[in-house]
Amino acid sequence: MSDTEGVQQETQLYVSPIANPIAPAKLEKKILKLTKKQVKTKNIKRGVKEVVKAIRKGATGVCIMAADISPPDVLSHIPVICESKDIPYAFVKSRMELGTAAETKKPTSVVLLTAPENAKTLKKYNSIHEKVKSINPYF
Repeated sequence: MSDTEGVQQETQLYVSPIANPIAPAKLEKKILKLTKKQVKTKNIKRGVKEVVKAIRKGATGVCIMAADISPPDVLSHIPVICESKDIPYAFVKSRMELGTAAETKKPTSVVLLTAPENAKTLKKYNSIHEKVKSINPYF
């Protein structure tokens, strides 16, 4: 019997130095679940270029970024834009999980969740919006 048998080892993902605040596991799960719902109603923007364009045009919502992006220069300007437009943001651990939740073929580095029309989904969206705002030290 080997030493690692029966012991669960969690792989440690790379975390970018700019990844602050990282969402706790429970909140991350809720964010990814909401992201899947938002894709069906098309209340989501995916990718750096699309998200930056939407924010500059005045879109509001919750910005979710992946913490394992390398090089960090790819995302380094997005938190600054979000802070200037009063958009709360948080980081999730994996871009692969974010891409899967956003139903893209490739891993996604950033998504912008906009407010849904559905009342039930809107309640969950508002809850996550407040939680992301509360964990963010810049708001």
